[in-house]
Amino acid sequence: MFPVVGRMSTGYDRDQVEQFFTRARQAYETGAVGDAGLTEGDVRTAAFDLVRAGYATGAVDSALDRLEAAIVQRRRDAFVATHGQQAWMDRIAERATTLYPRLVRPAGERFAAPESGRGYSRDAVDRLMDRLVDYFDADGDLTAAELRAATFPSAGRDKAYAEGVVDAYLDRAVEVLLAVE
Repeated sequence: MFPVVGRMSTGYDRDQVEQFFTRARQAYETGAVGDAGLTEGDVRTAAFDLVRAGYATGAVDSALDRLEAAIVQRRRDAFVATHGQQAWMDRIAERATTLYPRLVRPAGERFAAPESGRGYSRDAVDRLMDRLVDYFDADGDLTAAELRAATFPSAGRDKAYAEGVVDAYLDRAVEVLLAVE
């Protein structure tokens, strides 16, 4: 299905990947995607064990990204066919406005700090949030793929945001960007 890494390298568990993509293909071909079945959230949260001689992670991740975009496109097409393009844009604008309150918070105060230990560097997260503000306010250059691939250096509690809330927020932002790309 995908390129395999060498015997001494790790990649995604082949059986798990094949099972997921087999189910995804069946759902997609039968129309059981979106609210009625496999969702873009299911694809975004798919996880596979790392094993020796597994599938190359980059190739699998790229396929997941394409699948997620295809599901969003199918959902958009079905919605537009029923309700019209303007209703779709209104729906996406409504979702986008739920993101905005955090974006207008001052840098360093957009998310909670981790309860203990380490988290994502506040400065790095705030830089990405500033790009998201530019995207919404000034037609800045940002894609769902960039948000999805964002990584942040680790920082101590006093200079960090809790990882879970940042990840959940970015997932919602990816949904919005995918819906308009």
